[in-house]
Amino acid sequence: MGHPVLREKAREIPRDFLVSDEFRQLILDMRDSMKHYGGIGIAAPQIGVSLQVAIIELGTMNRYGEEISLPFTVFINPKLELLTHEQQGFWEGCLSVPGLRGFVERPKKLRVTFLNEKGESQELLAEGFLATVIQHELDHLFGILYVDRVKDTRLLSYQEEYDAFLSGKEEELE
Repeated sequence: MGHPVLREKAREIPRDFLVSDEFRQLILDMRDSMKHYGGIGIAAPQIGVSLQVAIIELGTMNRYGEEISLPFTVFINPKLELLTHEQQGFWEGCLSVPGLRGFVERPKKLRVTFLNEKGESQELLAEGFLATVIQHELDHLFGILYVDRVKDTRLLSYQEEYDAFLSGKEEELE
């Protein structure tokens, strides 16, 4: 947090760039960074590159009472369409804001259209925790951090205090 590239709208990626060695290296660098820091997603601006690309990889997990998974997916020049105004809230963390957690409410269901790493048009419907993960990562492409979306700053915590006092209390906040 504080790096100017995190606060600007990232540039769209031209299709011809997708076949370049530079693009392949960018995806490798992003995936290595995500794995190194134990993340489930990362966007190019988080490693200082102002391009509209994010990756998400969720092995099968049970989070907040729902089983979710998403194989390694590359989102290029994504467009979000909200399919409901119904909100859901989760405690979010971020590789760009280390050591903090914040309670963020976001729309519960969405459609995202994007190009994959081969330049093929894709569409994904997501709801629940997966919808939150996608919105969180794609926010990075538009200069938004999750802390910008915390409505009540009393629900912003250091990770250590979150673990000690707040973890598992999501239902009390909804």
